[in-house]
Amino acid sequence: MTVYPKVNGTSPIKRARRTKAEIAALDEALVEIVADFRPATVRQVFYQAVNRALVPKSETTGYRVVQRRLVALRETGEIPYGWIVDGTRYVTGHTRYRNLAEFTDYAAGLYRKDYCDRADVNVEVWLEKEALKGVLIPTVVSECGLGLHVVTRGFASITYLQEAAEEIERDGRPTHVYVLTDFDPSGVSISEKVESELQARAPDSEVHVRRLAVNRDQIDAWNLPTRPTKTSDTRAKKFRRVHGTESVELDAIPPDELRNLVRAAIDRHMDSWQLEQFRMVECEERQTLREMFGGAA
Repeated sequence: MTVYPKVNGTSPIKRARRTKAEIAALDEALVEIVADFRPATVRQVFYQAVNRALVPKSETTGYRVVQRRLVALRETGEIPYGWIVDGTRYVTGHTRYRNLAEFTDYAAGLYRKDYCDRADVNVEVWLEKEALKGVLIPTVVSECGLGLHVVTRGFASITYLQEAAEEIERDGRPTHVYVLTDFDPSGVSISEKVESELQARAPDSEVHVRRLAVNRDQIDAWNLPTRPTKTSDTRAKKFRRVHGTESVELDAIPPDELRNLVRAAIDRHMDSWQLEQFRMVECEERQTLREMFGGAA
């Protein structure tokens, strides 16, 4: 395990600014964090920096320092711009292609077999954080061929829940839903709401819902940074009574650990050998599509 220099610990001595050596040490550690976890949001990098005692767990003296240094490191080229993502801003427009061959190659790349078509159960992964899509898409979508349900802004809408329940009913198989949320009043309630709504709206189906993260064991095992639970949340009183006064962001879990959690949950329901066979057939059929329409090899 890499040992990181403690460039800004909890010393009672307050200093106006870091030395050049401390800034260099912090920059080196931030580059390593981003390289390991890319693509990452600024907040994800901040939580990893807190875990390594590089910055204090503070919005002003911790988060803003990381934010400023990441800007500087991208401006100097030490961190590629694409390694830091912002899931809150979008560009709307048509995808354009130079020629038909380029489009055919792209379209063939979109072809996916239904890996779970012959499975005994249906598996779904529900995610609270839009910013973590990039972390889980390689595992959930690309590797396992499942859909990733993103529930942003707190709770899923009634429309979203109804459509999900109708799809579960159409599928007909027992459904296992794995939910990933913050460890806070809202996050715990999201999982409870998803479970009660899906079971009520898909009464003829067998639906199992489990909140996969964040939980107390993970907080202790990985020493995840905490924050005070917001007392303004109407669910805070119940949460504090059951779980204590501290909350933890889902972003605080290292991306590799988050992917491993999800992969282990999915693997309980999928035959690894059959999955590999599906991938091989899918690759051959994708190439057939390219050849049929004259796309690039």
